Amino acid sequence: MKKAPLTLIIATTLALSACSNDNAAQQEANDTLTTYTTEVGQESYALGARMGIYAQEQVAVQDELGLQSDKAALLAGFTDGFNGNSQYSDEEIDAYVQAFAMKFQAAEQTEQAALIEAGKNYLVENAKREEVVTTDSGLQYEVLTEAEGANPKAGDTVRVHYHGTLVDGTVFDSSVNRGEPAEFPLNRVIPGWTEGVQLMEVGSKYRFYIPSELAYGQRATGAIPANSTLIFDVELLAIAPFTD
Repeated sequence: MKKAPLTLIIATTLALSACSNDNAAQQEANDTLTTYTTEVGQESYALGARMGIYAQEQVAVQDELGLQSDKAALLAGFTDGFNGNSQYSDEEIDAYVQAFAMKFQAAEQTEQAALIEAGKNYLVENAKREEVVTTDSGLQYEVLTEAEGANPKAGDTVRVHYHGTLVDGTVFDSSVNRGEPAEFPLNRVIPGWTEGVQLMEVGSKYRFYIPSELAYGQRATGAIPANSTLIFDVELLAIAPFTD
């Protein structure tokens, strides 16, 4: 899941998302549903809805990290702050928010350490399989289908079919599922791809096991968490210039 800046999570969006998940509050909102007919009303409602949708996505990050919250207190704090009558001074608010930020960062670091360790353990065990080859960089691969075509170079543009998963089997991207091959320059992709696809011949199919440092490293992208080891099944269809 894509993670927002911490300040956004611990500010008003977190409070909004918490109260939006309360079943009783949701039922009450449904019972008093209002249709907005003015431009100001429609725009204001849309802005509020966007904040709620965004916040609901972000609070899932907090839940995944095991950080609990008192939803009633969150709602009360948001309402009081919005109305200008907070029970706490600005200094007290800053202190509590900073304490939560430290908890959030610690939990996130623990999660990332566990993810790194899981990836390393997976690769250690995977390397013991006879069909798996490990290169000097740490990239692992196995040949699924051999071929006798040409090998691409780092500056070449290739056409491939691929299927990408995390080590737990979660699919994060797949040209196979989309039913349409992908084309890209090999020097514009993650290092594990640049190295690995150059080992392939046109017509071959490989499975690559890519350590996080040869993938996206500490950067989360799309459905790929930071520090993730990635698995790709890749079929090399052609090297540019393409004939079709």
